[in-house]
Amino acid sequence: MADCVFCKIISGEIKADFLYKDDLVACFKDIKPAAPVHFLVAPVRHIPTPAEITDQDREIISRMFEAAGKVAERLGAAQSGYRMVVNIGPDAGQEVPHIHIHILGGRKFGWPPG
Repeated sequence: MADCVFCKIISGEIKADFLYKDDLVACFKDIKPAAPVHFLVAPVRHIPTPAEITDQDREIISRMFEAAGKVAERLGAAQSGYRMVVNIGPDAGQEVPHIHIHILGGRKFGWPPG
């Protein structure tokens, strides 16, 4: 999608600090980190919300979780644990209409989240 900031990041039009990228997913550092480890995992293909996920996207969703785990491990967040957050819609805080997972780690988190 031409006006999607994540599509522009993934295509290289906007500079980002990539931690992982393949043909299906990209992981890059969040520009406003909320934890010592904070990166995003997004599909390369533009998918605005989970409502638009189809059966053909199963590999993409699986790869998103795989990449999240590998990058969290590499950054040292996997040992003590990390949080995976998906915000859906404006009331939940979703700012970019391109599905993505926030991976947060490197500190203790409380429950319930804010």
